Amino acid sequence: MGSWSARHRWTAVGGWVLLVILALAVGSMAGRVDVSDGEGMPGESGRVMKLLDEVGIEDPAGETVLIQAKGKGVTANDPAFRSAVDGVIKAVQGTGQVTGVTSPYETKTISADRRSALVQFDMRGDPDKAADHVQPVLDAVKKAQGDHKDLRIEQFGDASGQKAFDDAFGDDFQQAEYSALPVALGILLIAFGALVAALLPVLLAMTAFLATTGLVAVVSHAVHMSDTANSVMLLVGLAVGVDYCLFYLRREREERAAGRDAQTALLIAAATSGRAILVSGFTVIVAMAGMLFTGIAEFKAMGLATLLVVAVAMIGSVTVLPALLSLLGERVEKGRVPFLGRAKSRSNGESRFWRAVLGRVLRKPKLSVALATGVLVAVAVPAVGMNTANLTLDQEFGNSLPIVAAYEHMDEAFPGGPSPAQVAVKADDINAAPVRAAIEDFRDEAVAKGASKGPVKVTVHDRQNLAVIEVPLVGGSDEDKSEKSLNILRDTVRPDTLDKVDGIADAPIGGSTAMSKDFNDKLGSAVTPVFAFVVVFAFLLMLMSFRSLTVAITSIVLNLLSVGAAYGVLTAIFQHGWGAGLVGAEGVGAIVSWLPLFLFVILFGLSMDYHVFVVSRIREARMAGRTTKDAVVHGVVTTAGVVTSAAVIMVAVFAIFGTLSMQSMKQMGVGLAAAVLIDATVIRGVLLPAVMSLLGERNWYLPRWLQWLPDLTHDEPVAAAAPVAGAAPEPERKSVAAR
Repeated sequence: MGSWSARHRWTAVGGWVLLVILALAVGSMAGRVDVSDGEGMPGESGRVMKLLDEVGIEDPAGETVLIQAKGKGVTANDPAFRSAVDGVIKAVQGTGQVTGVTSPYETKTISADRRSALVQFDMRGDPDKAADHVQPVLDAVKKAQGDHKDLRIEQFGDASGQKAFDDAFGDDFQQAEYSALPVALGILLIAFGALVAALLPVLLAMTAFLATTGLVAVVSHAVHMSDTANSVMLLVGLAVGVDYCLFYLRREREERAAGRDAQTALLIAAATSGRAILVSGFTVIVAMAGMLFTGIAEFKAMGLATLLVVAVAMIGSVTVLPALLSLLGERVEKGRVPFLGRAKSRSNGESRFWRAVLGRVLRKPKLSVALATGVLVAVAVPAVGMNTANLTLDQEFGNSLPIVAAYEHMDEAFPGGPSPAQVAVKADDINAAPVRAAIEDFRDEAVAKGASKGPVKVTVHDRQNLAVIEVPLVGGSDEDKSEKSLNILRDTVRPDTLDKVDGIADAPIGGSTAMSKDFNDKLGSAVTPVFAFVVVFAFLLMLMSFRSLTVAITSIVLNLLSVGAAYGVLTAIFQHGWGAGLVGAEGVGAIVSWLPLFLFVILFGLSMDYHVFVVSRIREARMAGRTTKDAVVHGVVTTAGVVTSAAVIMVAVFAIFGTLSMQSMKQMGVGLAAAVLIDATVIRGVLLPAVMSLLGERNWYLPRWLQWLPDLTHDEPVAAAAPVAGAAPEPERKSVAAR
């Protein structure tokens, strides 16, 4: 690939540009199809959404205003309280933005202690755009609060919640994504000491991302996508695109510094780093494919998008990158940064720091293994007690949003009221007497069995033969208690009422608590197959790529240690709050439920990047005739610079997401950054060389019964002759070992 690209450099560059343009054009014409609400949620909660979608019922953006006495003296019976209720109703109706305003005195939405009441209404128009025109309503409620200072008047709902989220965090993600590129470029500039060399990895990563954006739009017609998948695709695309380019470019510069002409250096880089990129790329693709086994639409979207961007970045690295390097020649060193350029030249591609560390590690490899393993296990220990949950509003946002306080006050006065369970009753004839009787029985039994304190609201859609029952669950925002209430509805109340009527076709129970439970149940059942798939296939790829059972086993064990340590850091900081202030976070008692599986897949893939690159260099040195110990030293010190640069970039980019205000994003950013840091230092710099040094020749052990495996090693001949002007030479039959 490298030889062809160097000989046909304009064709390779033009082909890549054409691919990016065509992919974007075709993707733009096809349009991206996103995961629907019903498709995105598994279990009964997903069935509720699908039922509503199928019959064309779109829930309006509902809003609720809480009127609550601050002292113990005032109740809903007092004239001042009634005046406040009337004032709120008049104020919100006066905006012209609402419909279906109800008084608590009519709907009986008054708390048992008579100190709290709810005015409920819906926003007019498209519920997806309700946040754009809810401000006049918020202003009206705020004015009502000013007119009745002795009472608490607060608003919470779909539109006001979305607006608060957009105002507080809407720009956070974009800023993080925009910050990632300049941060990566700055670190690359330090790493290479030249502007052109630093721009190449960023250019490759971004064009790979753009091309994949178009491809994903086309693929989304078969497997639906999402904005989350797009953000993850950018993160992973930037990480692997920069990594692959770094591996290739560093090797090419190293060979030129050793005295080889530009074209020979390029072909050696292609035969060594290029091959490592292919092995690494396929390993990352296998890891990302693990997300397809979850059965959850959002994870499938992330998995497919990320494996596509890795594949595109991998192809670009071994085709267009050699062509660009051939075209640029010495000009790749243009834009030298004073002092940095000379320092890079004097280092000759080796890391003096890591050479010093390695000297100590290899003098006492057993002690190094014991200490490093002990530290990693100790760091991983908190993960044993990891508690995963869907974070509540106060856990996710803390006290940074006033709307969180409104939600908590409503939930305290009306448990489950702000986010009730939702039962979609589909019948042959929704107005048939047995059906209506069963719905009323369900309504009564939900309160009688202790699942709800009411009021239970029933909305009948005659034309669609569908009824929607909203049940405020006892427990409210307390996930454990509200799940018990949900189980009462599903396991006791529904079987005793709705399930007994033949005319009712389906009656799934959804809502926010049900969504959380169904999602966690589905995710829990997916953990074992995903872990097994990723580990087994990564093991097989390592086995075939290095033809060593030892290397394959140690690769998996070291990666699992790295992931375990990352889990431990995550649990210690965000669950227990240990050292949370150091990263601008706080202990919230739980890790967001989707994160452990997501982290495992991403980290396992990215860790293999470094592992393949380092072990490939060690094996290459061993095949060239060095002893295993010398090969380990040579492999680590010559790759330490590029691995460190790549790791610093990833840690910096992931750390940006750790600065966001949402706890789930903080957890993701800190978890990824910590894992990459641990992997690039303790694992690759201490544990890997110490273990390989202790194993000696056993590193290359392959039992006879596995000799039939395909040989994917990189002992192929590479070019060593001087190139003909303007073109790369035909390869001379000279092996890496012979050189």
